[in-house]
Amino acid sequence: MARLERARVGGHVEVPTFRLFIGGAWVESQSGRTFESRNPADTRDVVGRFQGADAADTALAIQAAEEAGPAWRRMPAPKRGEILYRFGRLLTDQKEELARAMTREMGKVLPEARGDVQEGIDIAFLMAGEGRRMFGDTVPSELPDKWAMSIREPIGVAGIITPWNFPIAIPCWKMMPALVTGNTVVFKPASDTPHCATLLVQLMEQAGFPPGTVNLVTGSGAEVGDTIVESPDVPVISFTGHTETGKRIAQRAARRLKRLSLELGGKNAIVVLRDADLDLAVDGITWSAFGTTGQRCTACSRVIVEEPVREALLERLVERAGGLRLGAGLEASTEVGPLINAAAVDKVAAYVEIGRAEAELRCGGGPATGDGLEHGHFFEPTVFDGVLPMARIAQEEIFGPVLSLIPVADYEAAVTAVNQTRYGLSSSVYTRDVNAAFRAMRDFATGIVYVNAGTIGAETHLPFGGTRETGNGHREAGHAALDTYTEWKAIYVDFSGRLQRAQIDNQPG
Repeated sequence: MARLERARVGGHVEVPTFRLFIGGAWVESQSGRTFESRNPADTRDVVGRFQGADAADTALAIQAAEEAGPAWRRMPAPKRGEILYRFGRLLTDQKEELARAMTREMGKVLPEARGDVQEGIDIAFLMAGEGRRMFGDTVPSELPDKWAMSIREPIGVAGIITPWNFPIAIPCWKMMPALVTGNTVVFKPASDTPHCATLLVQLMEQAGFPPGTVNLVTGSGAEVGDTIVESPDVPVISFTGHTETGKRIAQRAARRLKRLSLELGGKNAIVVLRDADLDLAVDGITWSAFGTTGQRCTACSRVIVEEPVREALLERLVERAGGLRLGAGLEASTEVGPLINAAAVDKVAAYVEIGRAEAELRCGGGPATGDGLEHGHFFEPTVFDGVLPMARIAQEEIFGPVLSLIPVADYEAAVTAVNQTRYGLSSSVYTRDVNAAFRAMRDFATGIVYVNAGTIGAETHLPFGGTRETGNGHREAGHAALDTYTEWKAIYVDFSGRLQRAQIDNQPG
C-alpha cells in the first residue's frame, strides 16, 4: 500500500504521483495530463497528483473489464466471495491509515472517517456472504415430472461513478455487489477524492481480484464519466451525485437501454413533536445537520417542529450550533471540518443570502476564518428560524451546514411539510407517543424513516435509497443491491420424456 504521508526531500515536500489501474497494471494516462488533490482544511497541503484520463484511457479500461468478464463470471460465486472476505480483512487491517488519509483529502473529522471505512468493511463482509446465498426461487411446476427455478446472472461490465463525500463506503456499496455477482467494474471516483480511490483499489489488487476485474480511471466527468455512460460495452451503471447530473445520465443511458441505478439528492427533515425529549432531539439534529459539515445526502436540513416547543428547541439548537468547534479533522478537538472546496463555500454562502430574505438568521451565516482556518474551506454552522415550508432554503439541496427551522401547528401539518419536497430519502420523528411514531412510519414518504434518532446512520444490511427525485427506484446495500447488477433467468427441466405444452395441456377438465 502506498505511503499516506508526504516525504521531505532536501527541505521540500515531495508530492507523489499516482496512476490509473487498467487490466491489472498501474499505468499513466495516454494524455500525460495530471491534476492535484488538496487538503480542504489547508489547501497548501497537496495530497498528490493524479492522472487526468481521457476517453482513450477509459476505453482501455472498459476493454480490460470485458476481457476479464468471462473467467470472472465462471468462477463459482463462493470463491468470488472469498476474495471479498480477504478484501474486507485488508480494510480492517488498514482502517486507521485509510481513515487518516480520508480526513486529509476529504476533510471529515477522524471519527467519521473511521465510520466511513467501517461501512466499507461491513458491506464487503455482507456481500462476501452473498457468494454462498444469492438466492433465486425454486417453485413447483404446474406439469408433472417438470422442475422450475430461477437464478441470478451477472450483466457484464459495470460503470461505477462515485461522489467525494463517502470516498470508501460508497465505492464499496457499489463494487461489492457488482463483483460478487460476477460483473467486472470500471470505477470513476470523484476528482476531489482520487487518493482514497487509489488506496481502495490497491487493497483490492492485494486481495486477489484477477487482472481486469477492477479498473480505476481518474479524471473529469466530461471525459471519463461520459465515455462510461456512452459506451455500448457498459450495460449497467451506478451513479451517486447531483440530481441534475443523474437526470442527464438517465437520458443518455436510456438510449442504449442500460440498467441504471441513481442515488441522488435529499432534503431531509426531522419532526419534533410537542411530547419529544428535546435534549435527545437536539443531539440527533446537531449530529444530522452538522456532521460531515452537512455534506451528506441524508443530512438533516429541515427541522419541522410543533409550535408549543419551538422556542425551547430553537434556544438549545442555537446554543449547540454556535458552540461547535471548527478545524482540521485530524485534530481531536474538532467537531466540524471544512467544506470540500471553494465552490461549495460559494454555493452555501449564496443560499445563506437567499435565506436572509426568507427567514430569520439565528446563528452562523458566513465562511469561517481566523484561528487557523484561513487556508481552508470552512463555513459556520448556520440556523434559520421561521422558515416557510415552500421557501427555497426549505426546498433546495444546499449540501452544507445550514439548518432551517419550520414551525407547524400539529402532526398533520408536519406530515405535509415532510413530504412536500421533490426528494424523499430520509426522515425522522422525535416523540414519546408510540402511536404517533407508527403513524410517522406510515405517513413519511421517504425511503428511510427513523424514530427518536437523526436522519443519518443507515446500516449496510438494509436497503438504502429514496423516492421521487432522490433516485430511480433502485436500492444500495442489503440484498436489494444485487438487483442492480443481475438479470433473472428462469429455468425449466422436463424429465417426463414426452412433449408437455404448459398451459395448452394444463386446462381445467
